[in-house]
Amino acid sequence: MAASVGPCASIPADHMDLIRQVLDRVGDKWSMLVIAVLEGGPMRYTDVQRQIPGIYQRMLTHTLRQLTEDGLITCTAYAEVPPRVEYALAPLGGGLNEIVKQLIGWAADHHDEIRANRSRPGAATSSASRT
Repeated sequence: MAASVGPCASIPADHMDLIRQVLDRVGDKWSMLVIAVLEGGPMRYTDVQRQIPGIYQRMLTHTLRQLTEDGLITCTAYAEVPPRVEYALAPLGGGLNEIVKQLIGWAADHHDEIRANRSRPGAATSSASRT
């Protein structure tokens, strides 16, 4: 059933499943960071990994594969010895890049305020009861 009001009202009901999947993918913290890092141009795997502190090899591989599958980034393998693979933003991912950078910037700008709110007495209890 389609929504009758709000931001989902103009979206056909049969599109909602894919839209939720896309939002889940691009809203993932690692996906957003990869998209932001690739703004500067093509990068090799290890360069991407160096620029994203805390990401494990397995998670980076998984994230790169999913972003490539969705057409947000490209993966180009060069026939060299040793083999060289570069990742870059695809036009579709480039359109998302500015939004991602704004969201990351917002999170950075409000870091202290959010941390303070989370450390308030009862903050963990009230947020757990909402889920």
